[in-house]
Amino acid sequence: MKRLLSIVILAATTIIAWADPTISFVEKSHDFGNINEADGPVTYTFRFTNDGDKPLVIISAKSECGCTKPKYPMQPIAPGSDSAVSVTFDPVGYAGEFMKDIKVRTNDKKHRTVRLRITGVVIPERPL
Repeated sequence: MKRLLSIVILAATTIIAWADPTISFVEKSHDFGNINEADGPVTYTFRFTNDGDKPLVIISAKSECGCTKPKYPMQPIAPGSDSAVSVTFDPVGYAGEFMKDIKVRTNDKKHRTVRLRITGVVIPERPL
């Protein structure tokens, strides 16, 4: 009887542990390389999948400054579905190397906050 109870508890625990959303990004960083300030904003799309068994919710996506603007899905992402966070960087006034982090908050218990990073070099409109 104790063995049967142990098996039932183990099975229930395993099912509960799998019954969560799980965010899985294809990549978490992107290097734009050299970009011209005069060409204006550049955008990169970070693709992800909900590998869990419950809907995934992106609670927020925030950058460290106003030059970097993330866009994320407002609706829940169904289990097994793909979606994306797109990040736009405006190079005006940022001559030289840059590195910007975007913090993505989710309802994934193991990955509450995921950090995405964009990097590159802004070639100024007029040489410094």
